[in-house]
Amino acid sequence: QVQLVESGGGLVQAGASLRLSCAASGRSISGDAMGWCRQAPGKERDFVAGITSYNGAVYADSVKGRFTISKDNAKNTVDLQMNSLKPEDTAVYYCAMRNGAYITQTLSEYKSWGQGTQVTVSS
Repeated sequence: QVQLVESGGGLVQAGASLRLSCAASGRSISGDAMGWCRQAPGKERDFVAGITSYNGAVYADSVKGRFTISKDNAKNTVDLQMNSLKPEDTAVYYCAMRNGAYITQTLSEYKSWGQGTQVTVSS
């Protein structure tokens, strides 16, 4: 059983940057795809970015060119660097692990989730 704990959220102004981190414990994430998703108030949870076991990355169109996902197998962590933040990026951000090597944007395929970290971007 893997436990995922996110950190790094906060309140920033539009245009600022934040780096989210997800620390995994209980098992290695090196062989699994990892993802970041977000849920804004009153909206469904959406896929943001994913990284495969071999470090291939996929991004939602809304964050492409602004967000970068990375994985450190030695530290068992997955980070999300968020630049040029916009008010519409405001959401709770969740880290998730898929029991498999390939990314999917289907959230039901991710079997383990963190508790989330709040990101608020003011205009």
